[in-house]
Amino acid sequence: MLLDRGDATLGNPPPAQPIRSRAGVSWSLKIKKKLKGVTPFLGKFRPTVGQCCHQCTPESLGMKLLKNSPSLGFQNVLHVNETRTRFRGWLVRRVCGLLFVQERKVYPSPAGDRAERVLRSSRVQSLISSGGPTGGAVAGEGSSHSGETAIAATARRGQAVQILEGIQTSISPPLLRLAGWILLKLLGRMFANVQVSLNQLATLHKAPQLHGAPLVFVSVHKSSLDYALVPLVLFCHSLRVPYMVSSTDLEHTWLRPILQKVGVIFAPRCPMGKEDTETGALQCAVLSSFVSELLSEGQHLLLFLEEPGCVERRPSPCSAQWLSWVREAVCSGVVPDVALVPVGIAYDAPVEGLGDSCQQAPRCGGFLSLLLSALSLLGKSHGCVRLDFGQPFSLKEMVSSGRLPVRGLPLEDILLPAMMGSRSDSLFADKSLGWVLPVAACPQLEEQERHLVASLCKHLLYSATSCSAVMSTSMLSCLLLHRHRKGVAVPQLARDFSWLLEEVLFRNRDVGFGGSLPEVLCHSMTLLRDSLVLCTPPSAPAPLVAPRSTPQAAMTLSRHCEALQHLFIHEAVGACAVSAMLSEMMDCVNIDEMDFDVALCQEELTERVAQLCQLLPSEALLLPPCQSVYSFAQDSIDSLVRCGILVMEELPRERPLCDLWGRRQALLWKSFDDLSNSDSDCEEPPDRRSYKLNQPNHCPDFFFFLCSVLSPLLRALSWSVCGLQHLYFPLTESECIERMQGFLLDKAQGESSYFESATLEMAATAVWTLRDLGVLKEEPGEGGAVCLRLSEAFEQPLAQGKLCRFIARFLYH
Repeated sequence: MLLDRGDATLGNPPPAQPIRSRAGVSWSLKIKKKLKGVTPFLGKFRPTVGQCCHQCTPESLGMKLLKNSPSLGFQNVLHVNETRTRFRGWLVRRVCGLLFVQERKVYPSPAGDRAERVLRSSRVQSLISSGGPTGGAVAGEGSSHSGETAIAATARRGQAVQILEGIQTSISPPLLRLAGWILLKLLGRMFANVQVSLNQLATLHKAPQLHGAPLVFVSVHKSSLDYALVPLVLFCHSLRVPYMVSSTDLEHTWLRPILQKVGVIFAPRCPMGKEDTETGALQCAVLSSFVSELLSEGQHLLLFLEEPGCVERRPSPCSAQWLSWVREAVCSGVVPDVALVPVGIAYDAPVEGLGDSCQQAPRCGGFLSLLLSALSLLGKSHGCVRLDFGQPFSLKEMVSSGRLPVRGLPLEDILLPAMMGSRSDSLFADKSLGWVLPVAACPQLEEQERHLVASLCKHLLYSATSCSAVMSTSMLSCLLLHRHRKGVAVPQLARDFSWLLEEVLFRNRDVGFGGSLPEVLCHSMTLLRDSLVLCTPPSAPAPLVAPRSTPQAAMTLSRHCEALQHLFIHEAVGACAVSAMLSEMMDCVNIDEMDFDVALCQEELTERVAQLCQLLPSEALLLPPCQSVYSFAQDSIDSLVRCGILVMEELPRERPLCDLWGRRQALLWKSFDDLSNSDSDCEEPPDRRSYKLNQPNHCPDFFFFLCSVLSPLLRALSWSVCGLQHLYFPLTESECIERMQGFLLDKAQGESSYFESATLEMAATAVWTLRDLGVLKEEPGEGGAVCLRLSEAFEQPLAQGKLCRFIARFLYH
């Protein structure tokens, strides 16, 4: 939340203060009047986030870098005063920003002979001399072709030099200090603060010495401002500023040469990855050797896992490519190891104006759109930003652990039989991740290595998202959208907010705010005031808050709820599976008269959870690939038991379960070599176990809340199946997504609600899911474009109806 202008604090950030505007003061007076006696609700407890995976990197986890250091508190990076410098006095207070950036430690990194070393590398030289995989035969036909071969080699060397000129970069200390000072002034007018944990930054200081390897930061991508925030935080704490990979194009702008001197690498986009062209293979070789040279110099690297301006929340092929080159440098022995650092970023409110410009990022460049949008937003406060750095872990250890799956089955083979009414034998198989790193992207990689890189990229996206803090606007939006859609009194909203905070901290996720409950609610409501309605009816004792019934308001609140969806994903999937089983048992589900005394078979419940787990796209489920589907299903059921929603029921039997004397033979000690029996021999057979819904007062509300968390996505999938008959195929992917969103908007407009299921992101997710299920097939179109068409199996309304009913039974009505 909003920090007051302090430096570092112990335990919590300082209390939040509402944004001071005419509307903010009005909201504050109404809310604080009803919550006058509420005490601060967030104590000194802060969960430790960003721990390594205990399965893939147990040795890195054993270092306990985040737990061994004492609590150092948090710091506002944007607040620079004389205490951050070595000097004192009235003059220092006026130029403290310049003194601060001048005293920061900067690690210069001149380009030097890096380009020559890349050209002399064995891989680049082999492609220059032979012309790639198909050039060897031409060179060996005879001496008559030697002249042509020499000319071709000279041309290929010129292409390699041109590629290097495009990606050549360095770090100039004077220019980096000037850029840091400008960003501090610029972001200070846009945000109240940028929070960082000093414990995490202390860990980054120790990591290069402990691991003996360069750091590779892998970050989520929430906004174009991410390009500036991550390097700025590292610069302000005298850490080595990493080289940053950007897929944007600034070839004809004045900003490109400046950014290249502060460590920005403009990665070429085309024709990289074309296996049938020499240029693509040469480009991959040059970039791979360039990454190896950077890491061998000890330089750090910053990769963003998603494409800027894309609607999906999934790893991009570009980031997977660069990650494959980092892995190749480690496997080839160029560097002994690399320490990966997940970076989580959370915004209090989306920066207005950056959303539209981000959509144009691939054309006009994310940095240019960032500059133009930032200049137009000066003087407007957008809350605060929280950056979290996870514990560094060894890439070599993760790859060699063997925990990451290297293969998977298409979703069509896994889930389609269950949708059509038959039993699927591969329900608990892993889904294929071939879309993360296609064959055309890295043709030199074998299939097993390509799947390994895709799994690694997905694991890093999960780690970066898991260490991101939950902001107060996300919690308030989740309560209003999924629990109090028709409005709620402010005192009740405050109690639910406190309850949701406990649930967040209980799941070991940190929050990006502190202070008293009235201040936090005032601040978050002020930021969301365009999406909320606050009124005080004459007969009501307290003000009422409700979301506006407009499409933009629902979409804004839904965008804030993403963090809570990932947090409650186990419980939400389990609750939707329970709802599906109850829907199957009853001809008509009446929520007001629902019978909670119903036994649910464990085996059937596990299958329902697995079906929903496979149906949800990877960007919504966001689970590490080292966790199997069966393990996720078991964890979902166990989480519902821990929440008090489900209780295990013992079915009637001849002998009670506690009667161990009747099964004394099964409990006798057995030989160690006898593997025919296990410790589970004395347990109850799986088909005899069942669960039933608990009946405390809070259980139905929490159960319906969990079902509602996934309802926007499930509703969008269900509506999309119904919209197939309104589309005229073949269509390109972009046209299909655009027309599908138009149908979703018409559907939501007809029901005058649920506009959160009609966003562009939901439409894109629905189209990709239908393509993975085999409902939409790809075929070559005009001009080499790939088009989508409806598969023959789903041209009949009967098949579409079965698919729609399969999805709709998980949907909470």
